[in-house]
Formats: sequence, structure tokens, C-alpha cells
Amino acid sequence: MRIVIVVAALVAAAGCAGSGATDTGPSEVNTRQTGVLAEVDAAETAFTYDPTAAPIGAQLELEVVEGEGRTTVRLTADRLQPDRGYAVHAHTDPCGPKGTDAGPHYQHEVDPAATPERPSVDPAYANPQNEIWLDLATDRQGNGTAETTVPFTFGDRVPASIVLHEQPHTETEAGRAGSAGGRVACVTAPFR
Repeated sequence: MRIVIVVAALVAAAGCAGSGATDTGPSEVNTRQTGVLAEVDAAETAFTYDPTAAPIGAQLELEVVEGEGRTTVRLTADRLQPDRGYAVHAHTDPCGPKGTDAGPHYQHEVDPAATPERPSVDPAYANPQNEIWLDLATDRQGNGTAETTVPFTFGDRVPASIVLHEQPHTETEAGRAGSAGGRVACVTAPFR
């Protein structure tokens, strides 16, 4: 069962994100977070680093459903750049004025060789079963939806943001795994 919380009007007026979380039973948790992209100087939780690729006023809504040993993540976008693809990942830290503020990709099993200066590019760790990857494609109006299900739920660590990257897909080969180009937008989004 998915719970819908209408926050778009409030979020648009405030220029920041709204959230809601509902415990729907012992095995399922729903979280919904909405952010409206703003210029770095005006943003609080939803940042655009490239207003051409991620226009000011575009809205991103993230829904997270945990249960039965897996997590489903769904991203809905309105008013992004039309007819375009974006690789989207969950990241470890909240967004900030710089794209790098969101930290590296969230990994369920953390690559022991990765450092803050050298994020994981090992396909044993940087892959869509250990990280949260979404390939978002927009239509002529700049709207789109992407969804993924990963074979884990969150323990003590949870992602803190989602980042839209300039490339339409995430690379998977050794030495490049997890790469998707520059960060064009970020929304701080508690996953629980």
C-alpha cells in the first residue's frame, strides 16, 4: 500500500523540500520527499548546479518503500530538460552549495578500498544491486519516472540525498563503474 502526501503546493511556495513518513506495518515503511530545484544561493535542500540541464523550478519526488528484505525507490520528475536522460544515484550526505557536498554513492556493502577522494569504481561494489541507481528519461514536457528495487533494506546507515548526473546511464566496467559524469542537481532526501 502506498500513501500519497500532497506537498507540492507548499514546497513550490517555500522553495524547499517537504517530507512524510508512514509506518504501514512491521515489514514496510513508506517515505516520500519532494524538492523544487533552486539556484545554489537560494536553495535549502534542492540544488541545481546546471540550470540548463536541471532547470530552476523543476520538481523531483522520491518515494522509498522498504519491506521483506528489499527496497523499492521511485523518482518522479516534472519540468526537467525535455527528451533527455539522467543517471540518478543515492548519495551518503545531504546536498550543499557544491555538487561534491553530497559525498559518494551510498553502498549497502561499502568498498573498503574507496576513500572520500577516490570513490568506488570497482564493479563488485559499484553496481545497481549494491547501490541505488535510477535511469531517468524525460518526455517532451521534461517529465519522467524511474524505479528500481534493490535486494536490501537499510540498517543504521541510510542515504541522505539523490543526485542527478549529466550522463543518461551509469558506467559498469572496472575502473569506471558507478561513473555518470558531472552532478547537475541534488535533493536532500532522508530515505527513512
